[in-house]
Amino acid sequence: MNGKQAAVGTTQRPLMIALTGASGSGKTTLCRELARALDGLHFSLDHYYRDLSRLPVAQRAASNFDDPAMLEAELLTEHLAALSRGEAIERPIYDFTTHSRVQGQTETIEPREVILVEGLFAYSYAAIRPYYHFSIFVDAPDSLCFDRRLRRDVEERGRTPESVRQQYDSTVRPSGLAFVRPLAELVDLVIDGSDALDYKVEAVMAALRRRRLMRAEAKSAQR
Repeated sequence: MNGKQAAVGTTQRPLMIALTGASGSGKTTLCRELARALDGLHFSLDHYYRDLSRLPVAQRAASNFDDPAMLEAELLTEHLAALSRGEAIERPIYDFTTHSRVQGQTETIEPREVILVEGLFAYSYAAIRPYYHFSIFVDAPDSLCFDRRLRRDVEERGRTPESVRQQYDSTVRPSGLAFVRPLAELVDLVIDGSDALDYKVEAVMAALRRRRLMRAEAKSAQR
């Protein structure tokens, strides 16, 4: 691909795309590259975890963060609705080291022509699905998902390998099987997370072209 390609939905509102998949499937990496290629906004759902500051630290750490009930779906729905109308939002800031929101601080998020909503539960809530023009599930073998999760949690979140393995076996994998993998049957496109990044990006671009969601394609058709 040469340069950035802008895209727009079939209506005047921003083109909104959901990217979901198991933890460690590679959805975040794919989303970042798609945001670059489409000049879009990478909108991570990690900021919408519920604030657990009221709980003792040990109890916070023991919570099952791979259950969709752990996200504040009501606020997420409200914010996606606003972005779909072209309105800015004040998004919470979440601290994974304390499992709580940074009190008194938010991040202003301006809408873009393309918004890529990425996370475990990006397609889990029925209330947010109508805002999407397109949806993607990133699939990958369980062993690869664990290896990627282990590397991320140790390098970026200060976890020990033992704690990562314990959490993965007790909550991450079972919750993924229960809540996330069934979403593959509902989305528009399933991507193999073990494929090369360039190949995955082009597969998404091709699917968007087929749906006539790419602005460049739409302009060509009008000439």
